[in-house]
Amino acid sequence: MDQKPARVRIVDAAHELMLSIGLARTTTKEIARAAGCSEAALYKYFSSKEELFVTVLAERLPRLGTLLGELSADEGTVEGNLTEIARVAALFYEQTFPMAASLYAEPRLKRRHEEGVGGLEAGPHLPIRQLDTYLRAEQGAGRLRADADTYAAASLLLGACAQRAFAYAALPGGTPPQPLDDFAASLARTLLGGIGPQGLSGIS
Repeated sequence: MDQKPARVRIVDAAHELMLSIGLARTTTKEIARAAGCSEAALYKYFSSKEELFVTVLAERLPRLGTLLGELSADEGTVEGNLTEIARVAALFYEQTFPMAASLYAEPRLKRRHEEGVGGLEAGPHLPIRQLDTYLRAEQGAGRLRADADTYAAASLLLGACAQRAFAYAALPGGTPPQPLDDFAASLARTLLGGIGPQGLSGIS
C-alpha cells in the first residue's frame, strides 16, 4: 500500500485523473478511490473538487504563480525575467489546458466550477494581474517605457503561452514547431521590442 500521507495521495490522484479524463468528468468519489481512501477522508482535507483543482495547479504544475509572486523590479534583466516567465507559463498552460478544456463542453458544470473557484482567490486572470504588477514595477524603475500599457503587455505574453498550448494540443503528437526555450526567448525579445526604452530589449 502507498505509504504517502493521505493528502499527498489525494492530490496525486486528482492530478492524474484531471489530466487523463478532464476536470468535468473527474469526481471526488473517483479521486478518493484512486487515492485509496474514503470520500469522507478526502473532505477532511478539501472542501470541494474546485479546491482540489486549485491545489493541483499550485502544487503539481509548473509554479507560475510562485514565480510571478517572487519577481521584483531591478533583479536580473527584464528580458531574462520575461523569458523565464514565458517558459514556465507555456509549460503551465500545456498541462492546464487538457484538464480544463472539458468544462467548456458542459456549460452547467462550467458555471458550477466558476462558482466554486470564486471564493478561493484563484482563476486564469490572476497571472495576468501578477505579471502586470511586475511590469509596472519595472516601469517605475525606468526599465520599461513610461507610456507602455503593462496590462496589455502581460495579456500578450501570457495569451501567447496559452494559445501555444491550445493551438497544438489537437495535432498529432501535439508538438509546437518551435522548441520551448526558443519560443520563450523570442516572445520576450519581441514583446520588449515594443515596451522597452527606445525599443531596447536586453536592458539590465
